Amino acid sequence: MNTRQQQLDAFNRLLDIMDDLREKCPWDKKQTLESLRHLTIEETYELGDAILDNDLVEIKKELGDLLLHIVFYAKIGSETNSFDIADVANSICDKLIDRHPHIYGDVIVADEEEVKQNWEKLKLKEGKKSVLEGVPKSLPALVKASRIQDKVKGVGFDWEEPHQVWDKVQEELNELQVEVQAGNQDTIEAEFGDVLFSMINYARFLNVNPEDALERTNKKFIKRFQYLESKASELGKPLADMTLAEMDIFWEEAKKL
Repeated sequence: MNTRQQQLDAFNRLLDIMDDLREKCPWDKKQTLESLRHLTIEETYELGDAILDNDLVEIKKELGDLLLHIVFYAKIGSETNSFDIADVANSICDKLIDRHPHIYGDVIVADEEEVKQNWEKLKLKEGKKSVLEGVPKSLPALVKASRIQDKVKGVGFDWEEPHQVWDKVQEELNELQVEVQAGNQDTIEAEFGDVLFSMINYARFLNVNPEDALERTNKKFIKRFQYLESKASELGKPLADMTLAEMDIFWEEAKKL
């Protein structure tokens, strides 16, 4: 692997290139913090895909794309004397030191769980009024639910045993079924949300990341359905003209692949 000096040289090269692009490239000169935002989100999702696929080559590329965005934001910030890349790096360094007193101080922790609990307590001491302030409002609902549950767990608001959470899931499912039978769409949606929230909570007790689990299922479904489409194409028969029984034959084949 590269030496620390080689790593620093590579980062310095990226900073020099960013300076050139911001000065000379019409597209790069035009960008703002706001115009880059949606691109950064897209790059983050692409990194997530590469991680789930365990594609190390693609992970390296996507990390580079994200690093470019960080440098880009810092460059834009420097142009108004608001902040630069050194401010960005020093800010996270200071935060990491402050929030790891068991490494840079005299605090003793027993395990990972105590580290997470101390992290949330330290954030409240920094002036945050709620442990939930750190949950971005724009997060997708599934990810947001996971983060909410992680945050409140950090201050001790949590179930004690997995079976309690599973009982809660069963309770929410029963309540959903009652509302389905009643036919009230608004309360059906509310109870369905409660079921999802409870399932996400249960996933945490199983050490399962619900976002990753669902995305793996999405990928699996896509592969199987595309196999079904390819078989239908080989037969020269549109899917819409096939019976469910015919499609199920290929679906079962796909599951065995």
